[in-house]
Amino acid sequence: MLLRPEQLAAHLDKPLAPLYFLHGDEPLLVIEAGDAIRAAARKQGFEEREVIVVGTGFKWDELFLAAGNMSLFGGSKLVDLRIPSGKPGREGSEALQRYIGTTGAMGPGIVTLITLPELDWQAKKASWVTALSNAGVAIECNAPPLARLPQWIAERLARQQQTAPRPALEFIAAHVEGNLLAAHQEIQKLGLLHPPGEISLEQVEAAVLNVARYDVSDLRDALKNRDTVRAVRTLEGLRGEDAAPPLVLWALATEARAVAARAGLLHAAKIDRMIKGLARGDVWDEFLQLALRLTQPRTR
Repeated sequence: MLLRPEQLAAHLDKPLAPLYFLHGDEPLLVIEAGDAIRAAARKQGFEEREVIVVGTGFKWDELFLAAGNMSLFGGSKLVDLRIPSGKPGREGSEALQRYIGTTGAMGPGIVTLITLPELDWQAKKASWVTALSNAGVAIECNAPPLARLPQWIAERLARQQQTAPRPALEFIAAHVEGNLLAAHQEIQKLGLLHPPGEISLEQVEAAVLNVARYDVSDLRDALKNRDTVRAVRTLEGLRGEDAAPPLVLWALATEARAVAARAGLLHAAKIDRMIKGLARGDVWDEFLQLALRLTQPRTR
């Protein structure tokens, strides 16, 4: 059975499957899924957990011994197998396929959780991966695409009974540059700073940027006021503090959109391609040029 990470909570309300197979490119989601399975196991009476980490010199007999030894408390047991390299090797792949055919391992009283990092396309086609996926519940924990990240943030805010307007969600997404762990930390911070309900863009900006001397809200103010000197000084400060280029671009593009500056939006699109490695150029120099364009006095 294949499950998406967001489907796991409903699944865990039912009796556990004998095997769970976690892998993916997003550590936060892998960790959360593993924690949820371990919590469900405790709730369902799996009183003992044996953690096995596959490293140099690992003997695969340990896995079979863990499943064969009954719980010290006479109850059910969770076998928590972790393969940090993501590559069990020939011996390991054969052992894993034998393991799921073992009555003791797949019988009542034992739940096995196997966790790996991201698998490449070749590994996903391997016989051992197919066997594990077919024998239990497989969950691929990949980060959402950047275009869906604001919605992902909204869903996480909803868990703590908070909402935010779309510009605020896009602001957080731009700030974390696709890093879900960083996004998770910002969401938790908002939960600590503000009560349930709607959080404004200004509150989000203040919470996210309260550790920096320069922030993009200063840049936006300078752009709105056509203050060229302040805009240039703020850009230099942001550059010196290693501000995330997507966040700076977000501020510039937002202002260009607000004043309906078509040439400015085209310039912002060009910078976006540069940030993504699709075009050459100095991103910060382009930021400066766009800021100068946007702070020019309006012509009638």
